[in-house]
Amino acid sequence: MDKVIVITGGSRGIGAATALLAAQQGYRICINYLTDEPAALRVLEQVRGLGAVAIAIRADVSIEDEVIRLFNRVDAELGPVTALVNNAGTVGQKSRLDEMSEFRILKTLKTNTLGPILCAKHAVRRMSPRHGGQGGNIVNVSSAAARLGSPNEYVDYAASKGALDTFTLGLSKELAGEGIRVNAVRPGYIYTEFHALSGDADRVSKLESAIPMGRGGRAEEVAEAIVWLLSDKASYATGTFIDLAGGR
Repeated sequence: MDKVIVITGGSRGIGAATALLAAQQGYRICINYLTDEPAALRVLEQVRGLGAVAIAIRADVSIEDEVIRLFNRVDAELGPVTALVNNAGTVGQKSRLDEMSEFRILKTLKTNTLGPILCAKHAVRRMSPRHGGQGGNIVNVSSAAARLGSPNEYVDYAASKGALDTFTLGLSKELAGEGIRVNAVRPGYIYTEFHALSGDADRVSKLESAIPMGRGGRAEEVAEAIVWLLSDKASYATGTFIDLAGGR
């Protein structure tokens, strides 16, 4: 059976690093993105350069019609998905709750919680033996914020990732008897472009002295954990969380 992976938010950071590592592991790859087509095409060129069969698809994963279209294209061009990495995410500007707009909170929850749930739904419809599938793997990219709460910064983001953790636990138990493993990684301060969304692109550099290991993490380090969880080497792991936060 071909290994077919869908990576949401695959045009940058952890998603892009995961795509590159998956290419070396023999996956057929779908790089999902929302807005930055040039970045997605650069990653696509890189993974194809490693010999992978790959496509890039624009889709808003918080809208089910777009998720359906995404998975239908993967079916047609790569084959049924066997691995899903729910990596797409967003965060608002650093602020207290009483300064947040309803729009900002809803956008955060839709992207970070609803999106992974919808993508998992349509992946399960292809992976589960109930639907003619042969099993598969889902890895959700959560955050250390789910454990720490992010007070005075973005409690809405932390809450969205806390919900994703609970979803990971519940779905892992729901699917454990169907050959589908569901796990999560919880990165901490990682050097990616993501922090620019919160209004501070240099956030990791400013805060890394407070990390027990004394440095921020690299996207490649998170990708290694994701690809391990997807692999047969993690065959007895489900409902598992790998914290990648340098000791925080």
